[in-house]
Amino acid sequence: MKTTADVTEYCEAVNACLQRYRINTPLRAAHFLAQIAHESGGFRYVEENLNYSANALKSVFGKYFKDDHLASDYARQPKKIANRVYANRMGNGNERSGDGWRFRGRGLIQLTGKSNYTQYADARQVDVIQTPDRVALDPMLATDVAGWYWDCHTLNRYADNDDIHAITKRINSEYNGVRDRQFYLNRAKKTLRV
Repeated sequence: MKTTADVTEYCEAVNACLQRYRINTPLRAAHFLAQIAHESGGFRYVEENLNYSANALKSVFGKYFKDDHLASDYARQPKKIANRVYANRMGNGNERSGDGWRFRGRGLIQLTGKSNYTQYADARQVDVIQTPDRVALDPMLATDVAGWYWDCHTLNRYADNDDIHAITKRINSEYNGVRDRQFYLNRAKKTLRV
């Protein structure tokens, strides 16, 4: 798993992304930066960490790990965990297909699922299906998938309304980490003088 705290590695990529996807007002940029900062752990992670303990599995993925025995069988096995929690959704095959692990969250927005990878590959003419690790390894690609996802889900509209909850729900399907996202948003707004 790649980790880095060097935000400068992404400066050129973020600037290109902001321009390409019309994230072109200070408020839009603040919201975009807040979301990718949260999703990437402050620009440190570009690949989903699925190394959960049994207790964490029940807390985070309780829907898939309803009892202690099942959670213990999967604990600290990221590949096995991904294949279970992402099976039969987002275009992925069943647990045995390996799609959950192959198309786990990557990039600054944690692009997840075969259908998202396929849509991105088709839209941008970049093969991330055969080589999905590229999304984590290339800063330009890690950033571009975030901008593409943002654009596909028309998140500029919610940024224009300063609606962090609507944006968060469309990125995470819940309101996970909204306090952390708000922290990053406040910082971005201060920096961009919004």
